[in-house]
Parts: sequence; C-alpha cells; structure tokens
Amino acid sequence: MEKIRVGIVNYRNTKPLIYGLEREPVKSRIELIGAYPSKLAQMLLEGEVDVGLIPVAAIPQLKEHYIVGNYCIGAEGEIASVCLFSEVPLDRIEKVYLDYQSRSSVALLKWLMKESWGIHPEILQAEDESYRDRIKGTTAGLVIGDRALEQRKISTFIYDLGSEWRGITGLPFVFAAWVSTKPLPEEFIREFDKANALGLNCIDEIVASNPYDIYDLKKYYTLHLSYELTEAKRKGMERFLSIISS
Repeated sequence: MEKIRVGIVNYRNTKPLIYGLEREPVKSRIELIGAYPSKLAQMLLEGEVDVGLIPVAAIPQLKEHYIVGNYCIGAEGEIASVCLFSEVPLDRIEKVYLDYQSRSSVALLKWLMKESWGIHPEILQAEDESYRDRIKGTTAGLVIGDRALEQRKISTFIYDLGSEWRGITGLPFVFAAWVSTKPLPEEFIREFDKANALGLNCIDEIVASNPYDIYDLKKYYTLHLSYELTEAKRKGMERFLSIISS
C-alpha cells in the first residue's frame, strides 16, 4: 500500500504530536517529511505531501481543504514561542521584520498592529536568519518556534501574539492544523488521531529525551501549548480566517 506523506514541522512544539506518528501502528503507513511552517504550506499546495501540519493562514489558498482529526498547534492564551520582539515599547517601533518561516503569525501580527495596537511601522520581509541580528533600536521582529524561545533571552520587550489574540477576542488561537487537499480514509484518520493523542500522555518522557536549557519544556507543553482542536479553538480559527479573508 502506498504510504501517506505527512508533512511535519521541525520545531519542539510538534514533538508531542509526532511522538505517536513515529510508532506503530501508524508509522508503517506514513512517510514523515519535515519543513518549517510556510514551506510546508507550499508543499501541500504543490502536492508534495498528502496531509500537513500547516499554518491556518494558508488554508484560503487551497482550492479544496479538509481539517484532519482533532489535534493542532494551539494556545489558550500565552504561547511563548510566537512573539514580536523589540528593544523599545510599541509606540516607538519604526520597522518590523516578518519571520520568513511563518504565515499565520504574520497575518495575526499585521491585524494586531492595525486593529489593536494602532501602530504603522515599515514592514520588512525577512529572507533568512540574519534578520534576528537587526532586532535592535527601533527595529522589531516577529520570531516563531524554537528561535523565539531563544530570542526571549535577548529582547527587552516581548509581545506574545497568543495572549494578545485572547485578550481581544476571548478565544483560543490555532496556529497550525492538520490539513489535506483531498479526503483521507476515515479508518486512517482514526488511527492518526490516536497517534497524535499518544504523545500528550507521555510529556515527561518527551521532555526527558529532548534536553533543552533555553526554556522549561514541560511548562511549554502543558501551560503554553494546547493541542486538542476543541470547539472553542475551531471558533477561534473560523474567526481568524474570516478576518484574513475580508
């Protein structure tokens, strides 16, 4: 039987979901393909993967899409790893670099700057990692993933996008969801869901096997990240998609 190509994100925040995908009974049925979020969205669009943990902001670009299963990369509030970093307060920021690895966070940040913070800095699209060295003075930068956890130790001001969204809408935020461009077998989706759930019951093991002195991973996995695609998160996702589509 042809393996289902599953696109995964190579950040620490996905390890609880990937834990079960690397084990049977799902392991032998899939091929795991890693990339950063915006790249993964492009791979799904171009048919290089069958299902991917893609930024939800990329969903409107798909001619056809299906939300697969009941798990995601989400946050009930503060996410810690999706932030605008700066050396000055919001009202003094003159330029903002956008993380090239992101789509959902970029769209959310643009909305926050315009509709909530009321700031209109010059927007610069980062092309590679060098932009993080330019987050200084009145130049801020959006950083996501493990690199954001590192940036927390460098920057003076940290504006957490998960917290900001919750404060405005009262809803949780979904940064990435499992999405396919064609229907997948129901039986496979059930097994895929079980595999996603497996790691959530093995957080201590995952933390122990991934030493990381930059940030408390147990706190990250249990306090900041929220993996179940609940009804509230689906409402948050719908609200966000309606905002970026209008």
